Amino acid sequence: MTSGSVTEGTVATGAVEPAQERLRRWRLVLGGDAADGTGCALSGQDAAMDGALAALYGRGDGSKDRAGRDRSAGLGASAPSVARWLGDIRTYFPSSVVQVMQRDAIDRLGLSALLLEPEMLEAVEADVHLVGTLLSLNKAMPETTKETARAVVRKVVEDLEKRLATRTRATLTGALDRSARINRPRHQDIDWNRTIAANLKHYLPEYRTIVPERLIGYGRASQSVKKEVVLCIDQSGSMAASVVYASVFGAVLASMRSIDTRLVVFDTAVVDLTDQLDDPVDVLFGTQLGGGTDINRALAYCQSQISRPAETVVVLISDLYEGGIRDEMLKRVAAMKASGVQFVTLLALSDEGAPAYDREHAAALASLGAPAFACTPDLFPDIMAAAIEKRPLPIPDTE
Repeated sequence: MTSGSVTEGTVATGAVEPAQERLRRWRLVLGGDAADGTGCALSGQDAAMDGALAALYGRGDGSKDRAGRDRSAGLGASAPSVARWLGDIRTYFPSSVVQVMQRDAIDRLGLSALLLEPEMLEAVEADVHLVGTLLSLNKAMPETTKETARAVVRKVVEDLEKRLATRTRATLTGALDRSARINRPRHQDIDWNRTIAANLKHYLPEYRTIVPERLIGYGRASQSVKKEVVLCIDQSGSMAASVVYASVFGAVLASMRSIDTRLVVFDTAVVDLTDQLDDPVDVLFGTQLGGGTDINRALAYCQSQISRPAETVVVLISDLYEGGIRDEMLKRVAAMKASGVQFVTLLALSDEGAPAYDREHAAALASLGAPAFACTPDLFPDIMAAAIEKRPLPIPDTE
């Protein structure tokens, strides 16, 4: 055999392996029906992965399996079979994929009822979306499951607090310091923009300079210098992830002595959960996801709790699908802003991307100087810092 022949054989062998890998991947994607065209057989772990995927994403279009039976997705009606499936997907897929598959299983196969069983909750991969599902099932949850459910929720909440608390406290402490203006600042504490604006009348054209007769500086916020923050949270079913994040942020803000924090949740009724802010898990189990929406009623309650408008930030977290009196809602927002309240409207507080929302109401709020936009948890501290300092909000670019 010539060297050329050996080279050709080596190249040919090497070329087969990527092609086989592509066939294998397509076989896993397509699900193995006769029409998939791959002709690729799976064994071992690949076969087990295919079985886990087929149980959730198998076709329900009337196609037949090899035995001539209807092929459709399904995990069975028993908790043990679902628990085994949950164990399988945790074995074969990374955590981020497991969470997506769990969410799809709940949505596609109606497995919410099985989450009321303790052994099921112990098997799932906990995340924000699972917490939202558990909260929506809260009222139907048997006593035997509630403690397990609270443990699952607490784990997610504690993970979120570890991720979000330190930066939130640092960002808002800085904002509180800068918002405490003083008129005899040290040099390093002078707010030059405000000082120049306050002394424009002392401009000397011959010297092309301004004589700063009055200095304005950043103070250092003492414990007696407080801002008031009102979180007004829509607890309709579509806002589940936002409710979870807002409850965690509410607990973090409440832990800061320089901020008076109030947390209000609403659907067609209004519930003040401020007394439970020391434990965000209690806050979450005090919500009732689902139902209608009456934003006007919720804002009326929040407005009645404001004692120092110029030092208050109201954060409305809602998709703005108003079931109450629209014109009254807008009048209330306008009145709060006129009194000095910093009003922030978040269409969502989550990592879920662009939310569905009432565009007409969002445009009406924007015309009042209260633009509505979606906010990620990582951006929320910066939004609050800007509101506390009464400067333009860092609205994300959604294009």
